[in-house]
Formats: sequence, structure tokens, C-alpha cells
Amino acid sequence: MSDLVKAGLGKYLLQLYLHPLRTKAITAGVLVGCSDVVAQKISGVKRLQLKRLLLLALYGFVYSGPFGHFLHKLMDSLFQGKQGSKTVAKKVLLEQLTASPWNNMLFMVYYGLVVEGRPWSLVKSKVLKDYPSVQLTAWKFWPIVGWINYQYLPLQLRVLFHNIVASCWAIFLNLKARSVAIKKE
Repeated sequence: MSDLVKAGLGKYLLQLYLHPLRTKAITAGVLVGCSDVVAQKISGVKRLQLKRLLLLALYGFVYSGPFGHFLHKLMDSLFQGKQGSKTVAKKVLLEQLTASPWNNMLFMVYYGLVVEGRPWSLVKSKVLKDYPSVQLTAWKFWPIVGWINYQYLPLQLRVLFHNIVASCWAIFLNLKARSVAIKKE
């Protein structure tokens, strides 16, 4: 690893230690923004839509980072002092039955109402149509991520790992939301 990367990582970890909520919020905003740039390019957008990019980065900064911070703190307090495979499985199951459905629903609603500026009736019908397949796909993918996260990563790095993987997931959600929006125009 180069000295520059080591120094950058060291500074990041120091900020994560000194200002965990702020660091996780900024990291989530940057990663969600980056995932939107990728999603826009994949979907064939000729000119980068800056408003959309900023609104999605705002979602990461205001919601995703802070939610992950408090979710992982809550999980550790609920299962305080308990370790092992059964505890990891319980954490993953609890997360998949509560946070996963909520996060996917909220993202779809936010994308439709705020990012695209569509009326509630169109957003509601899109969510009713697409949410089941999005959530079923999430339940095939996220339990593995959750297992790795709870089993192998310390608390302070879980949100970072989750957000890195979530930036790939956001590309999927973004493209899913976008493809439906294009069909209705």
C-alpha cells in the first residue's frame, strides 16, 4: 500500500474516531453521489444531471449515513456482550426484517417524489408495482453483506462497508426507478 493511501486512510480513520456521525454522513453522501454518476452513465444520460446527483448525495448525507450509524449502535446494544454465529444470524435477520424493507421503500419514495418530482399517485403506483421485486432481490443479496459486516468488521467500520456495498445497490435501485420513470413518460 502506498504511503499516500496509508496517510489518507489514517486521516479518515481518525475522523471516524473523532467525529463518527459526521464522517459517516459525509461518506454516505459522497458514495451515493458517485453511484448516481455511474447509474446516469449506464442509463445513457448524455449530460450529467447535477440536480439529481445533489439530491441523491443529500439523501446519503442526511439519511443513509446517520441511519446506518444509529442502526449499528442499536444492534450492538441489543446484543451487547453476545457473539458467535447465532448472534450474527439474529442481527442479520432483524436487520432484514426491519431496516431493509424500510430503506428500500424510503429510497423509492424519495426518488419519485423528490428526485423526479413526480406526483404522489404516480410514485405510489410505481412503488406498489416494483417494491416487491426490489425487496425480494434485496433479501437475496443483503443477508450475505450483513453476515460479513457483523461477523468480521468492528462497529466503527460497519457503516463504511455497508455504504460501499450500498453504492452498488443504489445503482441497481436508481436504474430500476429510472427505467420505470422512462416507461411512464
